[in-house]
Amino acid sequence: MARLPDPVSPAEAADIVLAGLEPNANLVIPIANGEPVHLMDELEARASSMTGVSVHQMHALRDRPYLHGAHRGRMEHVAWFLSEVTRPAFWSGGCQYAPANFSEVPQFLAEKNPAFVLAAASPPDEHGYFSLGVCADYAAALIGRVPFVLEVNPMMPSTFGSNRLHAGDVAAWCQAEYPLIEAGKHGEPRPEDRAIAELVADRIPDHATIQLGIGGVPGEVARLLSNHRDLGVHTELLSDPVVDLVEAGVVTGVHKRSHRGRIVTTFALGSQRLYDFCHRNDLVQFLPVDQVNDPRIIGAEPNFISINATFEVDLLGQCASETLGTRYWSGSGGQADFARGAQYSPGGDGFIVLRSTTDGGATSRITPTLKPGAVVTTMKNTVDNVVTEHGVAELRGRTLAERAQALINIAAPQHRDALTEEARTMGLLGVS
Repeated sequence: MARLPDPVSPAEAADIVLAGLEPNANLVIPIANGEPVHLMDELEARASSMTGVSVHQMHALRDRPYLHGAHRGRMEHVAWFLSEVTRPAFWSGGCQYAPANFSEVPQFLAEKNPAFVLAAASPPDEHGYFSLGVCADYAAALIGRVPFVLEVNPMMPSTFGSNRLHAGDVAAWCQAEYPLIEAGKHGEPRPEDRAIAELVADRIPDHATIQLGIGGVPGEVARLLSNHRDLGVHTELLSDPVVDLVEAGVVTGVHKRSHRGRIVTTFALGSQRLYDFCHRNDLVQFLPVDQVNDPRIIGAEPNFISINATFEVDLLGQCASETLGTRYWSGSGGQADFARGAQYSPGGDGFIVLRSTTDGGATSRITPTLKPGAVVTTMKNTVDNVVTEHGVAELRGRTLAERAQALINIAAPQHRDALTEEARTMGLLGVS
């Protein structure tokens, strides 16, 4: 058994962090369940002793006063992806948002020279190695480059991959016990989601490597893949549907070129069943996001299938996936990373999915132009296939007229005439 430094209390760990902070320092917290809850409680209680400290995190799951500007000028939050918690905080001016492709976040954070990474971890093994559990994300990319302060939680799964660090890279560690937050529970899928999933699943060949996330469509796609053979998984987010496919014998990964026979991910978020599946399971490899989401690495896998959702697609094929008009809702995440990677992949396909309407059918989500102020998440040149419940618009290599017509064809029938007239007015289709 390797000799470890003795654990300290969360309060003592907070004191160690504060002693190492200069004014205007940066702290990094892993995504979602990677947050060290009790350590953050202690630090926030001492926020009056900080000056200009920025805490960087993607997709925070736990609400805190500092997210809403309670310690402005002392301790402030920078979100790299908005969640249900940080979305209202950002709207009210309580925190800042930094847009970036997920694959690039490790580089951007490293350039800020963070004082510490503060992370939840599983208990150390007999060799003195801690695991970052259900996270690798940008934090794992900083191992060996930035001091870590860990909060060991016995309920955090011990996982494998490049998210492990030795006690020698740990400035301090404390202990606390609390359940991980579960996510991704959905009711019965809507008929539109079933129809979209069927269209996507029909285009996924045996031996493909897939990216799946949380949501009605990914869950339905997974259900429809139950008769496929030897699929691989290389995904930013590991969610419950993948467990179903593994247990059904569908996911084997034997045809993957890298990490053959393994599931590659950068973080897991779902049910306790998913977390139990990840625990001490070397089938699942947690790797830093600058590897998992690198389009060049994704593209090296043949027959790579990427599935991502969007809010709105215009007749050029531009996708607004993070804003509703001018209002930010989420973030760029890895959508553009995987869309580009699927284009590089021999035999690969990228799918952007959305229901054709909103507002009870009154508003088309296939639009002549994006709403004023809407942010383009995935540019037209990167979008491959757009899928609604009415069909698949194949855009790769097509002219503007062909793209516009293909998108009109998958819009809701009641909106197609108006879209056609708008397309003609814009010069995308011939004049009638």
